[in-house]
Amino acid sequence: MILDATDATFDRDVIERSREMPVIVDFWAAWCGPCRMLTPVLEKAVTARDGKIALAKVDTDANPRVAAAYQIQSIPAVKAFRDGAVVAEFVGAQPPAQVERFLDELAPSEADALVEAGGEADLRRALELEPGRADAAVPLARLLAERGDRDEALAVLADVPGSFAADGLAARLRLEDDETLRDAFAALDAGDFERGLDGLIAAIPAESDADRRDDLRRSVVGVLDELGVEHPVARESRRKLASALY
Repeated sequence: MILDATDATFDRDVIERSREMPVIVDFWAAWCGPCRMLTPVLEKAVTARDGKIALAKVDTDANPRVAAAYQIQSIPAVKAFRDGAVVAEFVGAQPPAQVERFLDELAPSEADALVEAGGEADLRRALELEPGRADAAVPLARLLAERGDRDEALAVLADVPGSFAADGLAARLRLEDDETLRDAFAALDAGDFERGLDGLIAAIPAESDADRRDDLRRSVVGVLDELGVEHPVARESRRKLASALY
């Protein structure tokens, strides 16, 4: 998809469309020689991706508001938008191979589409294509755990490095047999994050087993990661967690 965006249509043509697919914005002007070199390269590369990426061309002379909003000082300037925000950019004419690499990094991969689909077979295939993806492993492990395949769920999570969500879910699966924590986990499942987190944090000082104590910490951190740093319950629970640990 190739279109001309203007000051009046930029929000619709770029910002809103980027919530559905990546949108490349080519800031150019008629007097710019390097622009005349780059634009055909962008058009060819975008067309070859068969509707997976859109190209919006913005004449900076005719559309000064958008050019000023994105601080365009040198052209050609290319910005890639996804979910309403700039996620990548470059300035100046680039050779076709470099443009291809730039676009390849933006186009959704097969694994991205499988994760979006979210079925068990989809998630398994996504992990085959891109091992260690937390956004595939965590939902797959949840599906497995819900039907009672806890050992397989733990095995899936063990292959995900550096993910608070994966570590937290694995810790929870190891702790779920503890009846004293059942109410806390039930509260979390019901969306009562404050009561659930308080229940897990309260159990930390009383736990003498170092491994279980660490699993309690990991399970709390996993929930906090899911809530995000700005969630009011998360902010207060971080303080409570620090007090319980130290």
